Amino acid sequence: MSSRASALESVVFGVDIQSGDVRGDAPSFAVVAFDGTNTDRDVISLRKLRRLLQREAPDVLAVDNVYELAADKDALIHFLRELPAETKLVQVTGDHDPEPLSRVAARHGVEYGKKPMQEAEATARLAAANVGQVVRAFGDSTTVKVARGRATGSGGWSEDRYTRRIHGAVKTTAREVEQKLSDAGLSFTVDRTEKYGGLSRALFTVSARPEELPVGAMRSGDVRIEIERERYDGIEFEPLAKRRDRVIVGVDPGTTTGVAIVGLGGTVLDVHSTRTADTAAIIEWIIERGRPILIAGDVTPMPETVEKFRRSFDAAGWSPERDLPIDRKQHHTRDSGYEDDHQRDAMAAALFAFDAHEDQLERISAKIPAQLDRGAVAERVLAGDDSIESAVAGLTDDGHPDDDDQQPEPTERTPEEKEISRLTDRIDRLESHIETLEATIDDREETIDALEHELSAVRRDERLTIKRMETVARKERRIAEYEGRIDSQREEIDSLTAKLERLKDLWKIDHSNFETVSKNRQGLVPVKPIDQFTLEAIERADTAYGLIDGDVLLLRDASGAGKRTAKRLAETDPRIVLKRGGLSDVADTILFEHGVPVGNAEQVQIKEIDDLAVAREHDVAAAVDAWNERANQRRRENTAAMVDQLISEHRANEGEPTNG
Repeated sequence: MSSRASALESVVFGVDIQSGDVRGDAPSFAVVAFDGTNTDRDVISLRKLRRLLQREAPDVLAVDNVYELAADKDALIHFLRELPAETKLVQVTGDHDPEPLSRVAARHGVEYGKKPMQEAEATARLAAANVGQVVRAFGDSTTVKVARGRATGSGGWSEDRYTRRIHGAVKTTAREVEQKLSDAGLSFTVDRTEKYGGLSRALFTVSARPEELPVGAMRSGDVRIEIERERYDGIEFEPLAKRRDRVIVGVDPGTTTGVAIVGLGGTVLDVHSTRTADTAAIIEWIIERGRPILIAGDVTPMPETVEKFRRSFDAAGWSPERDLPIDRKQHHTRDSGYEDDHQRDAMAAALFAFDAHEDQLERISAKIPAQLDRGAVAERVLAGDDSIESAVAGLTDDGHPDDDDQQPEPTERTPEEKEISRLTDRIDRLESHIETLEATIDDREETIDALEHELSAVRRDERLTIKRMETVARKERRIAEYEGRIDSQREEIDSLTAKLERLKDLWKIDHSNFETVSKNRQGLVPVKPIDQFTLEAIERADTAYGLIDGDVLLLRDASGAGKRTAKRLAETDPRIVLKRGGLSDVADTILFEHGVPVGNAEQVQIKEIDDLAVAREHDVAAAVDAWNERANQRRRENTAAMVDQLISEHRANEGEPTNG
């Protein structure tokens, strides 16, 4: 493409396949850039087309069939994901069931040729005239997922610390992402999954597109960030410009009024029911969805409320020959969703009215020229004023009676002719009055449009004000949170300062010269308390200050331990275990077999402050020596008992008689 087209303010690209096939290796495309006046043409490959779209970012990329750009639905979704955010993909021939491009071009008066470059230009000009359906696969919200970057693993003494580190990193990153989204003023919700040590995942749903986010996807060691745009269940089509097409309306009056809108193809477009809305509100709801040419009810004669709607739209009316039975209404609406019986009855009335005129509508489609609007012809025919031919002639300004064939008016008019003349004059006056009323309606519609624009501006200002207030409120809450955090940290600092002073006092207990204690390595040794002789308490102590070889441990409650708990304590290889209370026989045996000294805490002078404790070195050494003496005596006793047992077994075996 030349550089001139890329410099235009608003550009539409029309594309048609030139040669090959998108399912093959090397398809080429005819591309036309159109800005409303000028056109540029070129033939390029699919790869160059993708690069051109990224560079130029046109407002619209128009095609006659989206599957000329992609082999299947998944490939089409991938193509849509790569499109620039400001570029719309438009299929000018309709939605899931496209029309021939030649018919669409003829209907809208666009020049059409069968060559690829001519078809590409026709699609560009149709899209520039707001013809076609926007192809969508993604919504306007984005999911930001903050999760673990690696598995937490299994087994090993360091597994807990490893898991805490990963979950802590996820939590920290999630806070950073939340802060960036808040600072950007974006609306979002967050779903956190808490795990040991922090978070395993945080899922943010943000009301913005990926390119509008202040964060990007990344993977770094312990944490990864994934960004995924909201994706529809399938491919959706949305009109490039909203039109008020002719429709059939079914009404079920009563305390709750049901209304259904059916297109001229027999498709249910919308359904609604209300108990509170007045007639004006229902009429406004209908107007937003189309131009009614047929108002239908499900009973006969037509109720006055339905007749009032018919007169409001100056539409034709339909009612069944006799009231529609419930089973027929249920059968006819079985493929359409509805919330209550009123919606079902309104939908059934509209569908039965369509069935009654289906043949007529098909004849209209077959007879009218391609450039005429079928709805406009159907409106005249269903009103009973014109045949199909006369309606077509009236819309194309053909078929007016030839003035040359009219006979001269007689000099003396008959009474019948005078009556006809009087009625003709009356018709002229009424038509003039109608024109005046239509002009008044136009003025009112202009006033309504102006007021709607004003209302939209006011609502937009209100939304901006609300968004600013929400942003201020969020920041005020964050300031209050930070102030609370500062107060909490100050209290913690004061507590730690007081604890440090108490530790200094404890270190100097019974020593007049602190330096002497350090030089002679005499005085106090640290003691690591464990609240209970359980696995959980041991793990808590290990997490809090670490259990290593040579520690002096204090069991504040030594009762209740089993074999597994005793082995876990023995694995830390302590210098001595000082206990309060009695050990179980199983625990005592395990600790003895692993050579772990055990002493009574009452025999050692221990000073405790919160979770910290110290003891005198000579008391600890004495307790270890005392346990060694008891252990030696216990080993001798065990050895003697073993020897006695062996002697007893030997003597018993000698006294047994031998067989034959």
